[in-house]
Amino acid sequence: MIDHQPYQLSNLGSHDKHMVVNNAAGLTKAAKVFGVPTILTSVVEDRGGRIFPQITDVFPEQKVIDRTFINTWQDPAVVDVVKATGRKQLVIAGLWTEICVAMPAIQAAGEGWDVTVITDASGGITKEGHEVAIQRMIGAGINMMTWVALASEWQRDWARAETATALNDVVLQHLAGSGIAYLWEQQLLNTPVPSAAG
Repeated sequence: MIDHQPYQLSNLGSHDKHMVVNNAAGLTKAAKVFGVPTILTSVVEDRGGRIFPQITDVFPEQKVIDRTFINTWQDPAVVDVVKATGRKQLVIAGLWTEICVAMPAIQAAGEGWDVTVITDASGGITKEGHEVAIQRMIGAGINMMTWVALASEWQRDWARAETATALNDVVLQHLAGSGIAYLWEQQLLNTPVPSAAG
């Protein structure tokens, strides 16, 4: 999770700001449900502000790595933590797409990492900037997904009870239409049918 900070959010023009915060929080919570190692990083926090609490509250014990490098993948502290996970796939979301997401994603992919960018938990200064960055990253062989598509691939089967309930809680909180529909369905299923009085 890269640079989900107030300064970057205030200049976001590609997406609704509320939606990006919501989706980034949903992604972070889904990662926790599935035990996916999650690294939180900011850039010059003293001036840009702290990462949104909707993200840091999910991993309260974790120290945010604060950088000066614009390209996160040039910061040895971040790269060392990523390598220490032992994983070969890298999932990136951040603000701004055209800078703070594209630069590390392209460099990491060039170094052989399997990189996926979560487009709806990221955002650019302009819609054009976000879209051009996505095209550029696709050209570099990077996968594009939304947070709920990724969470669904992690879950794979609703019969996986060990994660299904926890993921459903994330959906209730962060996927409004489906979450509300599910609550309504539960209400209908739990409403007694009036008896027919004769």
